[in-house]
Amino acid sequence: MERNSWLFLAFVLLQVLRREAAISVGGGGVGVGVGVGVSIGNAGGGGGGGGGGGVWVAGGVNVPAPSWSSRSDISSAYSALQAWKSAITEDPLGILKTWVGSDVCSYKGVFCEDAQDEMGPFVSGIDLNHANLQGTLVKELSLLTDMSLLHLNSNRFSGTLPDTFKDLSALQELDLSNNQLSGPFPLVTLYIPNLVYLDLRFNSFSGPLPEDLFNKKLDAIFLNNNQFGGQIPDNLANSPASVINLANNKFTGNIPVSLGFMSSKLKEILFLNNQLTGCIPEGVGLFTEMQVFDVSHNSLRGHLPDTISCLNDIEVLNLAHNQLSGVLPDMVCSLRSLMNLTVAYNFFSGFSQECTKLYFRDVGFDFSSNCIPGRDMQRPQPECSGIPGSGLNCLRIPVTQPLVCGALIGNMEANLSLSSP
Repeated sequence: MERNSWLFLAFVLLQVLRREAAISVGGGGVGVGVGVGVSIGNAGGGGGGGGGGGVWVAGGVNVPAPSWSSRSDISSAYSALQAWKSAITEDPLGILKTWVGSDVCSYKGVFCEDAQDEMGPFVSGIDLNHANLQGTLVKELSLLTDMSLLHLNSNRFSGTLPDTFKDLSALQELDLSNNQLSGPFPLVTLYIPNLVYLDLRFNSFSGPLPEDLFNKKLDAIFLNNNQFGGQIPDNLANSPASVINLANNKFTGNIPVSLGFMSSKLKEILFLNNQLTGCIPEGVGLFTEMQVFDVSHNSLRGHLPDTISCLNDIEVLNLAHNQLSGVLPDMVCSLRSLMNLTVAYNFFSGFSQECTKLYFRDVGFDFSSNCIPGRDMQRPQPECSGIPGSGLNCLRIPVTQPLVCGALIGNMEANLSLSSP
């Protein structure tokens, strides 16, 4: 069977690498997230069109090869792909012109693997990133039960996901970012048994998030740039994910207090550009391996928790455009891995000598539009006379001074136990 396309060779290489450790790379802050995949139209890989991706390093979860009884044969794959082709109304790049005949392994964007027996090849992945296809997703795609990745970033698919997607038992990576999908959160994704990478960013999904989302064994959750709203579920801490991006939605209420008791493998969490209120939870300091923490463009108030000084691996700390107050402490400016600290457009009343050293460390430091006496580019004095949230009582767990980060979790658990009824 002829497979002379460089795309196929690239895909095979990626399959091998992904079995060792799936890796997705994106930009920091509000940059571009990139997932593992081979791009079909314009140059580019997987992942959505932006929104604070960062680095996703999967946990190396391997899905066993499908059993002979469960494997979908090529004839089933042909039926599934032809049904989907019929539901695609625009194909400006002419990709589907290759979707002719029963040899589905020759279709552009469809990748097969050879079985180690007489059963023959099977469809192991579909990558149509940047194909600019317009249409809908069809229920027949569930016939591809041995497909491990489905990458459809940067197309124009509309509607929502068929309930039959729960039958995609081998699927590990689902990238539907940068499309025109809508409706409530697609609950069917929670029933895909081996899914570890979920990317729904840059669509028009709306409504609340289901609690079960954070009970799933997902390693990467990208939901940014939709219209999700309501409160973030209190069981956020149940998630074992290393990257969670909830930016650019309509979430309200507080950041769950449980945040600090999530898996220690959390590397990035982004809440920016929502409508969150209340305090930054004390438990944020438990993430000693966190690299990106972004809560900018919300309405958070109160003082920073001392525990932020335990974020030894933090590279990007963005607190801008909130209503935070108090003095920016030495311990925050002394964080050893810091590359960018942004506290602009708050109500901070000062910062220590250690913070002035950030410029000599080549650390980006933006403290403009605060209430710091003697500093340039600060708020007019009348705005600083009444600090928002000055009477807000943030829950602060007593800790020893100086703060011993290694003992932090024990101190917090002990104090929480004493305060519980």
